[in-house]
Amino acid sequence: MAEEWRKTLSIYVNEQNQDEVDYRTPSAGTVVTDLDYLLRRGERKRKLDMWYRSRGAAPLRCETRAKLVREIEKREGEIEVDLQLLKKIYYEKGGARHQEERIEKQRLTLQRDGAGWVVSRVELPVPERHPSLPFPAPDEAGEGRRPAAPRPFLNRELLGGSPPRGIAYRREDAVLYADRWWDGFNPEFAAFEVDCTNYISQCLFAGGAPINYTGKRESGWWYKGYVGGREAWSYSWSVAHALHGHLARSDAGLRAEIRERPEQLELGDVIIYDWDGNGRFQHSTIVTAFDAGGMPLVNAHTTPSKHRYWDYRDSYAWGENTVYRFFHIADRF
Repeated sequence: MAEEWRKTLSIYVNEQNQDEVDYRTPSAGTVVTDLDYLLRRGERKRKLDMWYRSRGAAPLRCETRAKLVREIEKREGEIEVDLQLLKKIYYEKGGARHQEERIEKQRLTLQRDGAGWVVSRVELPVPERHPSLPFPAPDEAGEGRRPAAPRPFLNRELLGGSPPRGIAYRREDAVLYADRWWDGFNPEFAAFEVDCTNYISQCLFAGGAPINYTGKRESGWWYKGYVGGREAWSYSWSVAHALHGHLARSDAGLRAEIRERPEQLELGDVIIYDWDGNGRFQHSTIVTAFDAGGMPLVNAHTTPSKHRYWDYRDSYAWGENTVYRFFHIADRF
């Protein structure tokens, strides 16, 4: 039986692969019977086609590697599985070839249908939209325990004092760190289930942004890890809306200027996203490259992404009311 439903799962992954670059109705049909998902998939393909055209780009191919994370036999003839999909998407723009990568998670329900199997339900989490405070991720055993505490980072030259002035922002170092850890967690830091801003803060710190330790979670920009069994970091380190507020107001240490257009950004700059346009920012990315037209490509966590086009119109998180804030990080702090 396992061989039969795994064959259907393999066909589904191939469909996912094709959907990223081919927006026609598949001639061979589909193994999916979830009508709600099929409607969403059709609309997404239509938008992707328009999106690439508006960018002056053309998709070339997609390579998808699937990992079966979990399987549960709910009842006879029905299986629920969690999938992790690593996608490499290649496209052409202005005579240059680009590659982006991202890791997505899906939950599928497969049901026996006569002599074969179909995918009867597709659940697509959209973690970038998560507005709440991040929490440390459960351990790999899935038992919800707190992971082994990383060693607290304590910059003793900064604790209890104002951040030094005149430090250069090393943009290349921030980008190198972003590319090194886009698909994983640096074990020296806590890993969050909603990790986008924690990851961005680490990138900024790797580029030389000075810790501004206040001891108050509501102020400064700082990280100390676990101290005395308690979490110790500022909201601005780990929450997109708080980082937005810090960058918009800070006049010392880590600070930035708001730019009007994405093409005004540089490597190591930051984009923060308000998906609903209601003034509450929910996602953060860092600029790590540019396409042939000079538009930013970004890295992110939560949905791990490398060199992704900055506007996220290929994400289910994006909506017509989405607002972006473009932050040019100061050259010197």
